[in-house]
This record gives sequence, C-alpha cells and structure tokens, in this order.
Amino acid sequence: MHSNCTKNLLNLEDIFIKKIVHGDHHVRVFIETNPSFQTCPSCGNQTKRIHDYRYQHIKDLPFQMKDTYLVLKKRRYVCKCGKKFTEKYPFLPSYQRRTLRLSYKIIDQLRNLVSIKSVAEATNVSVSTVTRLLDTVSYPAPSLPECISIDEFKGNTDAGKYQCILTDARKHRILDILPDRTQSHLSSYFREMNRAERYRVKFFVCDMWEPYVNLAKAYFPNAIIIIDKYHFIRYVTWAIENVRKRLQKTMPANLRKYYKRSRRLILTRYKKLKEENKKACDLMLLYNDDLRKAHFLKEWFYDICQNEKYSYQRTAFWDWVKAAEKSGIPEFEECAKTYRNWSEGILNALKYKYTNGPTEGYNNKIKVLKRISFGVRNFKRFRTRIIHCSI
Repeated sequence: MHSNCTKNLLNLEDIFIKKIVHGDHHVRVFIETNPSFQTCPSCGNQTKRIHDYRYQHIKDLPFQMKDTYLVLKKRRYVCKCGKKFTEKYPFLPSYQRRTLRLSYKIIDQLRNLVSIKSVAEATNVSVSTVTRLLDTVSYPAPSLPECISIDEFKGNTDAGKYQCILTDARKHRILDILPDRTQSHLSSYFREMNRAERYRVKFFVCDMWEPYVNLAKAYFPNAIIIIDKYHFIRYVTWAIENVRKRLQKTMPANLRKYYKRSRRLILTRYKKLKEENKKACDLMLLYNDDLRKAHFLKEWFYDICQNEKYSYQRTAFWDWVKAAEKSGIPEFEECAKTYRNWSEGILNALKYKYTNGPTEGYNNKIKVLKRISFGVRNFKRFRTRIIHCSI
C-alpha cells in the first residue's frame, strides 16, 4: 500500500520504487520497470531477451526543496539478429539525463521575467541546458489582425541597437519582434506578407515618425493611420516647459529655483490640484502673460483630448491650432505647426481611440527582461524569449 502511494506521488507510469535515499540537498529515488517485449530497431522483430543492466542518474523535478534524481536500473535487450538496444521509457527522451516533465517545466519557467541563470539554479541544470531548451521553442510570423501597432525599442542585440515591435492594438498581444527598424528592412518584411492579408488591415497605429507613415501608405492602403495619443500630447507639455525655461532665465536666482522646483504645479491638470496648490499655481501664473496664456492653452488642449464627443473634438482642435498660431508664443506656434502637419493622424486618434499604450507596456516588460538578463545579444533568442513571456 505504501509503495503504491509513493509511486502515485512520483506520477510515473509502469515503474516501481525500490528505495528512496535522502541527503542534505538531494533525494535519490531508485526505480525499475518490469521486463516486456521490445521491438528491435534493426530488424523489427520482437524480443524479451535481456543482455545486461546499467544504472542511470536522471534529473527530475525538485522535491521538498531538494534536487531530485531518479536512479533507473536500465536494461539492454539483445535481438536474435545480434543488435543490442536500450529499453524505451515514456518519461525519458533518448540520449537525455533529465525527465521530459523537467524539460517542460524549464520551458514553462522561461515565461516568467527571470534570468536564464535563475531558471537553471531552480531546476538543477546548467545554463547551457536551459539555453538549448529555449532554442527549441519557435514562434513563426503571425497573420495580421485588423488593427496593428508598431514601435521601436532599444535592444542592443547582435542585429543592431534598435529593434521593432509589432502588436495587435485591439487584442493587446505581440505579433512579432523585428531585428531592425529601418525602412528598408520593414519594407522587405511587409512585402513578404500576403497582399490580401495586408489589405485587410483597417488601422495602423504609430508614433510621429515619417517612415512609419510612408510604410503604412505603401503596404496597408486600406488602413486608417492613427498617431499615438501620448506622442502628440507631449508636444503641448514640451511647449509649456520651454516657456517656463525661457522665462526662468530672466528671473532672480531665488525665484528661478522656486519655479524649477514647483514646475509640477504648472504641468499637472489644474482641476486635479488641491486648493492650496491651486493658489500657488495661480500666484506663479501671475508672473508673466506668456506663462499664463501657455497654461490656458495646455489646459484647453487636455480638455479637448479628454472629451468623449468627436464632433466637438474635431472643431475644437482646429480652434486650438488657430489660437496657438496667433498666441505670439514661439513655443506654441511651433507646436501648432506640428499639429497642422500631422492633423489627419491626430484627428483619427481622437475619433477611433486606439493608442500605442499596449505596445509601450510591452516595451517596459522588454526593458525589465533585458535588465535581469544583463542584456541578450542573440536576437533570435531574445525574440523567442520576449514572445514566450508575453503569451
């Protein structure tokens, strides 16, 4: 009864346990199997004739926080044709010294944001073993959804300094990781895709980088180009920050330090400030007309972006651009010029509400993975790990 319970705890078929030896840091489980008819790999005949035995130490899943070894009494059979061969076991792949379930566990552990060395130490295998198992995982190029998002990140792999990430902006999942962000590489990548599949893409979300827009127009002619909300809103933030910096140069030293340390009062949405902070902000804005007007334009643009009605947003956007152009503030005049040039993509962002937010989230996850791994030079391995951690 106790032997049967122990065998069930080990959860291996067709084996029986002879003994268990506990050490300080390891457990050795001595196991055997019953003899059975085996098929000769040379002639295909059945044989049950045993040639000899040998013991093999096999690494298994850790048990009771100890490294576990299965000591298998392995038998070799001999066929009447003279061929000698080893018995096959469902839990042990050929030419391996670890169980199949341990390999599956290692691959599953690689889904977590941990280093390969940490996985190796937790499963009692070498770093090179974990790396070889990772190399057995592959993710082919996916089919394109209706809404795709593209962005770059700093990978520092052997393929180059920057890599490119392609995501499904609607279902928030990674589609692919590309080794290069250059227009020539992206063109060759999209050119290899099925034309009908590319023509089914309805939305293309990107930042304010001209090559991305050109690629979208060339390879996704039916797609609506959307500029990521974060990338165009920050132009207003930069504009008011530059106004503050310009005015600080004309201030006395003590006042300049105060405005620098209290810049959050100007950048934060006015309605989110506490009453005492609102009074402090009002006092700061009294210093200069340009700063007061810049703060008004900033608050107005944020209100436009947060409004739910696109009919209002479309009209208010153009009113804001005209007001910024006539404001007499060089920083906002430049911002208005940028918005006028990218108006189509910005208005599409306000209308359809798709953003690069999920992509930026994956970029942050990639930074964490790269940091805990102290960098990954092999791009193919890096790509596999990123996708593996994200599904």
